[in-house]
Amino acid sequence: MKIYISADMEGVAGITAVEQTDPTGPPEYAHSCKLMTGEVRAACEGATAGGASEILVNDSHWNMRNIIHEDLPPHVRLIRGSLKPLSMNQGLDPSCSAAAFVGYHAPVGTPDAVLDHTYTGETLYDVRINGERCSEARVNAAVAGCFGVPVIFISGDQNACADARSFLPWVEAVEVKQAIGRYAASSLSPERARAAIAAGMQRAVSTVSSRGAKPYAFASPVTLELVFTSTAKADMASLLPGSERIDGRTIRFGDPDFLTVFRAFRAMMTLGASVA
Repeated sequence: MKIYISADMEGVAGITAVEQTDPTGPPEYAHSCKLMTGEVRAACEGATAGGASEILVNDSHWNMRNIIHEDLPPHVRLIRGSLKPLSMNQGLDPSCSAAAFVGYHAPVGTPDAVLDHTYTGETLYDVRINGERCSEARVNAAVAGCFGVPVIFISGDQNACADARSFLPWVEAVEVKQAIGRYAASSLSPERARAAIAAGMQRAVSTVSSRGAKPYAFASPVTLELVFTSTAKADMASLLPGSERIDGRTIRFGDPDFLTVFRAFRAMMTLGASVA
C-alpha cells in the first residue's frame, strides 16, 4: 500500500504567526521546520503501523524546502523544492492507494482559523470553484481525485478539520490546535500532537478499504473564479488564453477537465504574483 502525504506548515501545532512560517529570514522559522518535520514523521510512522509499505511525502509549504529529510523514517521518499507542475500535489499518480494532508489550514476568509488563505494570501483574495469558496484541501483533494486517489486524513486547527469533513465525510481529522482568531491558538504540545497524528494515520490507513473513502471530484464542467488582491494582479492573470475578466479583480476560467482548470489556476496565480 502506497501512501502519499502533502505537508504544509500553518496547521502544525504551535504555529500561529507568519514570522514562524517565512523562510526568508525570521529566526523562528528554523524551529518551525523542526515542528513540521516532527508531525510529518509521526504521520509516516502511523501510516507504516497501519499497513503502508511505501510512503511518498511532498513538502508543500512556501518554497517547499522545509522538511528535514534525515529526521524522517529512512524508507520515506521526499519531494523537495518548488516550481513543481502540480505544486502541493506533485507525485500523486494512480499508484497511490490514498492521500493524507498534514499541517493544513482553513480556506481564505474563515474566522478563527490560523493564517487562513488559499495557496497565496498575497495574490488571491478568494478562490471559488463552481460558486463555492475553496480551501487548499478541497482543491488538492480534487487533484488527487483526478488520479483516482482518495484523501483519508487531515491534521490542522478546528476549522481546517471542519472544512475537510464538509466534503470528505469519511476523513480522519486530527485537530492539533484551536484557533483564536487568525494569529493565536490553544495548541497541543508537540509530543501530544504527534501522538494524535500517528494514531489517526494508523486508523485511517488500516481502515482505508472499509471507511467508504472515494476519490473527490467537482461536478463537470468546472468553473474557477479567482479574486485577486489588486487590479494589477488581475490584469496580468487575464493574459491567460481562455480566461474571462468578470470585474476589476475577478478572473473566471472554465473547462470540463479539472486538471486543466488546476493548471490554469497555477498559471494565473503565477502571472498575478509577477506584479506588486
